[in-house]
Amino acid sequence: MSASLFDQLISLSAGVLLLTSVLLVWKRSLIAAVRLLALQGAALAAMVAVIGVFESDLELLAVAGLVLLLKGFVLPFVLDRSRVRTGAVREETPLMNTTSSLLVLSLLTMLAYLVSQPWLALDPGPTTAAVPVGISLVLYGFLILTTRRHAISQLVGFLVLDNGIATVAFLTSGGVPFVVELGASLDVLLVVLILRVLGGRITDEFGGAYLDELTELRD
Repeated sequence: MSASLFDQLISLSAGVLLLTSVLLVWKRSLIAAVRLLALQGAALAAMVAVIGVFESDLELLAVAGLVLLLKGFVLPFVLDRSRVRTGAVREETPLMNTTSSLLVLSLLTMLAYLVSQPWLALDPGPTTAAVPVGISLVLYGFLILTTRRHAISQLVGFLVLDNGIATVAFLTSGGVPFVVELGASLDVLLVVLILRVLGGRITDEFGGAYLDELTELRD
C-alpha cells in the first residue's frame, strides 16, 4: 500500500467516525442510533485494518476482525435487543435541544483539535492527524451521557466514548495487542449485557427506562 493511499484511507475512516458521532448527537431515533453505532464500529475496524495492511502486521488484522465482530455486529445487536425489550423508539425529552447540542459539538471539536496540537507537532503523519477525531468521539460520548435521559441513549454514549478511546489508542500506539483488545471488548460487552438486563427489569417494574424518573423512588 502506498503512503498516499494509506493517508486517504485513514482520513476516510476518520471522517466516517466523526460523521456518525455527529449524527448520533443530532438524531433522537434510537433505531437510527443503533445503526449508526454499527457503522461507526465498522469504520473503526476499517481504520485498524488499514494500519495493519500498511505495517504488514497480521496481529493488527486479527484485531480489526475482532473489532468488526464485536463493535460492528455484536454490541449493536445487543443494544437493539435492549431497545426492543424496553419498547423505546426515540429519545423524547433530552436535556439539550438539537440546536444547542450542535453548538456544543462545534466547541468540543475545537477543544479536541487544541488538545491534540502537541501530538500533531511531534509527528505530523496521517495517523497523528486523525487523533483529534478520536478525542472528539470521547467528548461526544460524554455529551450524550450527560444530556440523554433514556437508558439506551446512555448506553450509546458509553459505546461512543469507548470507540473514541480505542481510536486514540490505535492511532497513537500503532496498534493494540490482540489479547488486550479482546479483554477490553469483552469487558464492554459484559457491561452492556448487565445494563440490558437492568434496563429490562426497570421497564418491567416501572413501565419505562428513563433514568431520571428513578430519582422519585422511595423505600
